[in-house]
Amino acid sequence: MNVLKETKFILDKYHITANKNLGQNFLIDDEAVTGIIDAAKVSKEDLIIEIGPGLGTLTKELLEKAGKVICIELDKRMMEILEDRFSMYTNFKVINEDVLKVNLKDLIQQEKIKTAKIVANLPYYITTPIIMKLLEDRLDIETITVMIQKEVADRLVTEPGTGDTGAITYAIHYYTEPKRVLEVPNTAFIPAPKVNSSVIQLEILKTPSVKVENEEELFKLIKIAFMQKRKTLINALANSKKYGNKEQIEKVLRELKIDLQIRPEKLTLEQFAELSNLIETKIV
Repeated sequence: MNVLKETKFILDKYHITANKNLGQNFLIDDEAVTGIIDAAKVSKEDLIIEIGPGLGTLTKELLEKAGKVICIELDKRMMEILEDRFSMYTNFKVINEDVLKVNLKDLIQQEKIKTAKIVANLPYYITTPIIMKLLEDRLDIETITVMIQKEVADRLVTEPGTGDTGAITYAIHYYTEPKRVLEVPNTAFIPAPKVNSSVIQLEILKTPSVKVENEEELFKLIKIAFMQKRKTLINALANSKKYGNKEQIEKVLRELKIDLQIRPEKLTLEQFAELSNLIETKIV
């Protein structure tokens, strides 16, 4: 396999260039392709949903190993390429649609395959909405193996309460057990993006990692806290007007033995869960 030669051949044959508006960067690194496929541990018992297959670089390898591969591709230009390349495969299907509009739950349930997995080289600009859709839809999937911008990957896999956490960090650790799989330099793509990438894998937990009375309220709390990340937690919550006044919030924080000067990114997921449970009964 020589992904670079293959990619250049396809681009020339179909007179295709990357669409910047769709965040397209075509993967040309054999090692990265192998790393993604190996990490996903694809077998004939698997249904693979590949988001944004593009020219089909990953698709080709997935089709050889998986029971079935369903590609979801937004760019109409890629449909001809994918259908030309893979129409002879009986385990191949492609859908020309925005993945955010696809009912993935129904799509998975329609297939009589043992396990379902997500594999993708995600456009940087829409990484977070796609990952959150995959998690919030509570899909019957085993793992999500995706290549994303390294800076975003760092935020997703870091332990909540340490490092550069964001609101999505807590969601990732609530629904999954994340791990970093592979580092991919920007030279692994054409055109080369300005930043490097990372491959991460999210293993879906059968039950959330913490117990919480109201899941929806937990994530509302986290979102509000991170809307004013540079403020202390108490000020961020008080400014929102949703959780009462500063004195009421201070009382709850003291009861949980949470530092009144703490910033949102320093709380653990467990602390946010405890805060959500208590604030519901004491204030909201």
